[in-house]
Amino acid sequence: MSTVAKLLARKERLLAQLESDPGPNEREEIERQLARIDTALSLLEPGDAVGRVDQ
Repeated sequence: MSTVAKLLARKERLLAQLESDPGPNEREEIERQLARIDTALSLLEPGDAVGRVDQ
């Protein structure tokens, strides 16, 4: 699975957690993790998005 795919899958799981109405502390932590994922996705070079598989 590529790095981008892993990040997107994690983002999807976190967004699902947000929909389950977490407490304020948990919501804050989820939003922090989502921000990190968005940053990581924006920093990946275009070649990282396609054809690269983590072993």
